Amino acid sequence: MSDQPDKKPDNDVQLAGKIKDSARQIWLAGLGAYTKAEEDAGRFFERLVHEGEELESKTRGVVKKQVRSVEHRVEDVRERATGTWDRLENLFDERVSGALRRLGIHRREDIEALERRIESLEAELRELKSKGSGPAPRKRTSAGKTQK
Repeated sequence: MSDQPDKKPDNDVQLAGKIKDSARQIWLAGLGAYTKAEEDAGRFFERLVHEGEELESKTRGVVKKQVRSVEHRVEDVRERATGTWDRLENLFDERVSGALRRLGIHRREDIEALERRIESLEAELRELKSKGSGPAPRKRTSAGKTQK
């Protein structure tokens, strides 16, 4: 039995060496996994950035199209609203002008036309007076009729 006590320390040393080697391998595997994960994370991050850039460029085009579409619709609505407002304004002007005519109130254009006609007649009258020819001016009666 003297052989057995000698083997036990060798077995213990071998077992301790195996445990030490296993622990070292586990440690190295952990370091390798960490390094690999770090590399993969970096590549994964870069891939995510690249995919994000592609998506951004695609969506930018779609957004621009949508913005243009909305701008065209707004312009159409603006044009229709302006046209409607112009028609409403013209209708209002016509109604007011009609009401004023019925009340016997003349439009500005009518009064300005009459003023131009009066100025023209006054100019002709001055011209005739300066020449000294032409019919004698007629006198008005109190009733507003003219006499020779």
